[in-house]
Amino acid sequence: MAEDLDRAAVDVARVLALDVVEAKGNGHAGTAMALAPVAHVLFQELMRHDPADPGWRGRDRFVLSAGHASLLLYIQLYLTGYGLTLDDLRRTRAFGSRTPGHPEYGHTPGVEMTTGPLGQGVATAVGMAMALRHERALLRADAPFADRTVWCVAGDGDLQEGVSAEASSLAGTLGLGELVVVYDDNGISIDGPTSLSFTEDVPARYRAYGWHVQVVDDGDDLDALRSALAAARDERDRPSLVAVRTVIGAPAPRRGGTAAAHAGPFGAEETAEVKRLLGMDPHASFAVPERVLEHTRAALERGARLHADWDKAHAAWRAAAPPELADLDERLAAGALAPNWRDLLPEPDADGARPTRAVNGAVLAALTEHLPEIWGGSADLSQSTNVAFPGRRAFSAADPAGTTLHFGVREHAMAAILNGIALHGGFRPFGTTYLAFSDYLRPALRLAAMMRLPVVLAFTHDSVTVGEDGPTHQPVEQLWGLRAVPGLDVVRPADAAETVAAWRRVLERADRPVAFALGRRPAPALDRGGRGAAPDIAADVARGGYVLADAPSSPPDVLIIATGSEAALAVEARDRLAADGIGVRVVSMPCLEWFAEQDAAYRDAVLPPDVLARVAVEAGVAQGWWRYLGTYGEAVSVERFGLSGPGERVRAELGVTVDAVVAAARRSLARVRDAR
Repeated sequence: MAEDLDRAAVDVARVLALDVVEAKGNGHAGTAMALAPVAHVLFQELMRHDPADPGWRGRDRFVLSAGHASLLLYIQLYLTGYGLTLDDLRRTRAFGSRTPGHPEYGHTPGVEMTTGPLGQGVATAVGMAMALRHERALLRADAPFADRTVWCVAGDGDLQEGVSAEASSLAGTLGLGELVVVYDDNGISIDGPTSLSFTEDVPARYRAYGWHVQVVDDGDDLDALRSALAAARDERDRPSLVAVRTVIGAPAPRRGGTAAAHAGPFGAEETAEVKRLLGMDPHASFAVPERVLEHTRAALERGARLHADWDKAHAAWRAAAPPELADLDERLAAGALAPNWRDLLPEPDADGARPTRAVNGAVLAALTEHLPEIWGGSADLSQSTNVAFPGRRAFSAADPAGTTLHFGVREHAMAAILNGIALHGGFRPFGTTYLAFSDYLRPALRLAAMMRLPVVLAFTHDSVTVGEDGPTHQPVEQLWGLRAVPGLDVVRPADAAETVAAWRRVLERADRPVAFALGRRPAPALDRGGRGAAPDIAADVARGGYVLADAPSSPPDVLIIATGSEAALAVEARDRLAADGIGVRVVSMPCLEWFAEQDAAYRDAVLPPDVLARVAVEAGVAQGWWRYLGTYGEAVSVERFGLSGPGERVRAELGVTVDAVVAAARRSLARVRDAR
């Protein structure tokens, strides 16, 4: 009887997917139909989840990397009792619905991450598995933290994308037994058979990565699926790949198994034929028999039992745990830092000249030594990005409590893995690489911004002053490329004081990602005219832009806006212009996003609207500075790729000098005078 109800539930799920797409006229039913047996076994039998509490800390994670098959997930969320209704299914892909075209984190209960760009789910699931293992190791607790699993459903497209290969390789090295990837091996892509472009032996590739691999020849065989998925869940020393051979769009007689099943309605005739094949009324749509819904909603009772058992085990562990571990557990559950975290920030040297990358490294060294909730590493550049902390243990298969992450030369996977760690909850992960290489990881960073994740990417070697490594390593267009990402804060501090102050601001909020752009060359400590007490700098930097050095009289004749190491050039240009009686206000703008958040009164106080002569100086393209420069402004910028040579020589050759700033200020002033 139970087996009959299981089969009926699978058939209902398949037909619901068909009905949704047929009614909408668009969408993706084929994969949702093919994988309905997999989803049923997971949501009904193997996954630890509580539909009544989607955020339950003791749950497994389910990641639909093949996000176009969102109906696969939405239908299970409806059937198992997450609060979705048949009307929500009918409104899939409709404006404002709870069931958008691709799963969106924070929008639909039960959706663990925003997916759609293929490969991202696989790589992010690796990060989730790392976080599960790390949390358990930090808390030195087998119960109740040991049995959680990250389930990821991926298709051929996911496994063709390079980011999934990067992350899967690392997962094998780390022995992440918490991770199970279900590979929908249907042999079909949008363009036709996968053999057009994808003929490798995927199971063999994953065995080479060090994964535990199984193949299920018939994706409709519930017993075979149960056996394979349970074995994958129970394999705790290696990540698991379960390759399931399916027929996309099955059991549709004509579209099934073809590229036409990937997207779009199957048509009324074939939809009705599928229903007849499954013993259903061919004229009924969105029909869910009460006995089937009663069977699938038993997931609520199962989830409540699992939840209660976990709570009991967790309470027993907390009662026996040392106070420091109980406190850490409470912080991780709340997503909070230790109360004394501000005291850990180093005091910057008021007189020294230090690279901002080195100051950033000192901040992270201090924080990670005492705050296990902050952890991260680099894409094989820890010495250059200054996150090689002597004596720190590396996170590894043998030592999952280690706090230094070695991602290898895998920038894209690094950013996606950081997303997974943040999505787990409780942790504040960071990653580092060169700013020029930020282009490798933009898709994952874009998703971090969509999901509002507290991820920090610290990019070093932030300008053409990188020097001898030449134009391939000298970022020019990257700063404005990053600033173009909605919801991403881009911070380019001018000196040590701004770097420390920026970290204070970053740690005070956990609702968005941050990208630091940090210099390789020593940056002098800027003279703030007696306003340099730490609380003042902290407040100034937190506003994103502030008056670094002002003209002797108000209003100034010209404004010079600068970021990073170019702030020192702006101050020197101010002094030269002052000798000729020209009053200059220098504005340091470490974060344009933070400045834009301030009220108009503050922004106008820093950049008086009546002062039309303006200069922006930054060693990159000027693209977005015109918002602040207006009709009469000038940009001292770099509008070409760099050169190989000593950093200061390169910057001078490209025209980012004190002389250039002075000349730009004079031209802007002249333009304003001519207009009047």
